[in-house]
Amino acid sequence: MSILDHVREYHDELREIRRDFHAHPELGMEEARTSEIVAEKLKSWGLEVHRGLGNTGVVGTLRIGNAPRSIGLRADMDALPMSEASSFEHRSKYDGRMHACGHDGHTAMLLGAARYLAETKNFEGCVHFIFQPAEEGLGGAKAMLRDGLFERFPCDTVFGMHNHPGMAVGEFAMRPGPMMAGGALFDIKITGVGAHGARPESGVDPVVVAAHIITASQTIVSRNLGARDAAVLSITQMHGGDAYNVIPEEARLMGTARAFSGNIMSRMEETLRRTVEGVAAGLGAKAELDFRTVFAPLVNDTEQTGFAAGCASEIVGEDRVNPNLDKIMGSDDFSFMLEHAPGAYIRIGNGEDSAQVHNPGYDFNDDAIPYGVAFWAQLVENKLAKA
Repeated sequence: MSILDHVREYHDELREIRRDFHAHPELGMEEARTSEIVAEKLKSWGLEVHRGLGNTGVVGTLRIGNAPRSIGLRADMDALPMSEASSFEHRSKYDGRMHACGHDGHTAMLLGAARYLAETKNFEGCVHFIFQPAEEGLGGAKAMLRDGLFERFPCDTVFGMHNHPGMAVGEFAMRPGPMMAGGALFDIKITGVGAHGARPESGVDPVVVAAHIITASQTIVSRNLGARDAAVLSITQMHGGDAYNVIPEEARLMGTARAFSGNIMSRMEETLRRTVEGVAAGLGAKAELDFRTVFAPLVNDTEQTGFAAGCASEIVGEDRVNPNLDKIMGSDDFSFMLEHAPGAYIRIGNGEDSAQVHNPGYDFNDDAIPYGVAFWAQLVENKLAKA
């Protein structure tokens, strides 16, 4: 029996687990219910379970034989602070919380892999199943690393996987080298001098300063970086003032920056800081920039990416695996784990008609579950093959 056929025997159970997670979404660092279910499932299948890494993270360890080889498999567990627009039975039970990125499916697939490998034991070595909290910009990977993730659970290699809307179920994609952008969030505080709206000359208008900073910031990528240096800088929020006839004392801007190298990200920060402070000073105000790198660029190891592509091909055929996916401007903090161990990040098809992630109409495609479980299992059986 193939791995895929074996996994399909308990697809219904995994689908129900996934839908239960979807109906009960938990935000980053609040995944108490989710981690409890994960831990109990792992225990029931005979794994050694460790809880509390990075606050609500869980690591399940399965060791077969005495071989010193080890591999880490990671799934994220958190939901997003947004409301769901769907009406199906397993829709979110909570307003303002939704699994709009498929982490419910990622968790279910990794649980399925743990069950399969615990049952079949067709490998020799150690597998660490890493269930990470707070991927959505709240630093879950860094929190697990600070708690000694790879010191306590050494991994020769580490792999992650994310669903990919627009790609057919049963297809996989990846690329060697830089695959996803690093991401930063920033806040700009502009301080002027408040005044009556009828007498702007008696103050310094921070709203006007903010408008000039927004305009000037659009040149940071287009006029300060090379044409081959893919990067994005977006001002996404503007706040200032409370009354029609009052020039406020303060205005605030917020936004995000993305790039595929730390060097480009540093240059963007430096140029944005110079722009913010210079424009404000030129208009008689003061401005402060708080620039925070939340995601490192995600860089796949070339050898491990090729290995992962080969494993996926064994499951679905070489013609259904794209080994050179276009770069993705989105981010994932699995990047920080890849800085500690070589590995790769894989995309799995969520259906050609799937809504995009972070959309209120999104749902993880349950038909993808057996393929994700089979891929994880194939990866382990090949990487930790019995002598």
